[in-house]
Amino acid sequence: MAKAPVLTPRADDFPRWYQDLISKAELADNGPVRGTMVIRPYGYGLWERMQQEMDARIKEAGAQNAYFPLLIPQSYLTREAEHVEGFAPELAVVTHAGGKELEEPVVVRPTSETIVNDYFSKWVQSYRDLPLLINQWANVVRWEMRPRVFLRTTEFLWQEGHTAHATYEDARDYAAHIHEKVYADFMVNVLGIDVVLGRKTPSERFAGAVNTLTLEAMMGDGKALQMGTSHELGQNFAKAFNTRYLSRDGRQELVWQTSWGSSTRMVGGLIMSHGDDSGLRVPPRLASVQAVVLAIKGDDAVLAKVHELGDRLRAAGVRVQVDDRTDVAFGRRAVDWELKGVPVRIEVGPRDLENGTAMLARRIPGGKEAVAIDSLVRLLPAVLEEDQALLLTQSRERRESRTSEVSTIGEAVEAAVADGWARIPWTTLGEEGEAELAAHAVTVRCLVAEDGSVPGSDDAPGNVAVVARAY
Repeated sequence: MAKAPVLTPRADDFPRWYQDLISKAELADNGPVRGTMVIRPYGYGLWERMQQEMDARIKEAGAQNAYFPLLIPQSYLTREAEHVEGFAPELAVVTHAGGKELEEPVVVRPTSETIVNDYFSKWVQSYRDLPLLINQWANVVRWEMRPRVFLRTTEFLWQEGHTAHATYEDARDYAAHIHEKVYADFMVNVLGIDVVLGRKTPSERFAGAVNTLTLEAMMGDGKALQMGTSHELGQNFAKAFNTRYLSRDGRQELVWQTSWGSSTRMVGGLIMSHGDDSGLRVPPRLASVQAVVLAIKGDDAVLAKVHELGDRLRAAGVRVQVDDRTDVAFGRRAVDWELKGVPVRIEVGPRDLENGTAMLARRIPGGKEAVAIDSLVRLLPAVLEEDQALLLTQSRERRESRTSEVSTIGEAVEAAVADGWARIPWTTLGEEGEAELAAHAVTVRCLVAEDGSVPGSDDAPGNVAVVARAY
């Protein structure tokens, strides 16, 4: 009889494959409260690496990390009408604490624009205090009706940036800088995911923003995933919280603001963008373990060699783990590392030692070859960079091959329902057409200019709507 596959094949049931992979690669478990998740060490290691890479880019953009409370007075959210309306269905509200009913209910943080602005209004006095650039790494709670681990959970981890500026232009340019130089740079060059940078339509905009910039990626099944957003808030929150500064010419002025965020949803995007029927494939630049050195048998010489090789690779800057668990069958260990998507396995047994070689298994392109042990330290950095580039190429080719240029709403729906994307002129679609798409569970993921750049306005000439079904 044929051996049962470790994972449900993607072509048979993509959502089941996704859940299988998360479980069997030991990334996460469902939490005890519906919609919550327990992130296991290997999954959290991926998130930690994302944090490290993102945090460095955020700090290069001039922002500093801070922390704001998890609990927010409910009255704060009501100060900005569009904001509270947008988040009302997702709020978790605490009404009792300390054995009694609270005088004012408090909201478990869904996002921090309101509480941040309460403090910005105290911290900003003069033009000398601007720009004020703050980021926080935190958890948020948005009550999720249809949860899916990493993609949509009631509680998730993220970073949220909040800034205040003296002028509209400064705020606009900073939101665009985060969009391109922080988010897109990380997603393309570290995650190896080809993202489309665009502008959200008014109906898809963040509640309380005047403009939302988004990064959209195509998953392995052709659906879209919003990987991160950067918002121009205008002066909406500044008006609500009276966040003003004394200008150079002595006038009291409202600040202009931005907010921007990315979350553990990126882990889900990583899985669905790069995973295959054998498991996860982790981009080498992201991987917490770039190479694992496996001892095939518990021979003393083999064990000594794998540890020596691990030390040499580590000294060369490779993130490496030695697997000397020879009391566990080699085949099982190899399958486990394949499921986890470690870019490179180096397998060493007694026969390999005799030949002065090791088996080099590359997870991303697949395949194995015997390589001289003495050449591994020299070869591995180039191998890892080749495999990083391959993932990005595959991601881009998938999106380009499954995106259709269409001229009618019907054609756009047909392309999206067939698990692809469509590009349609915004003048053809418009807000009425957007509502028609929604009846087929298809959304406008973003607007782009004819040349693929981010348009300067919703109605700029030549705007193209990118439409798809989405997670």
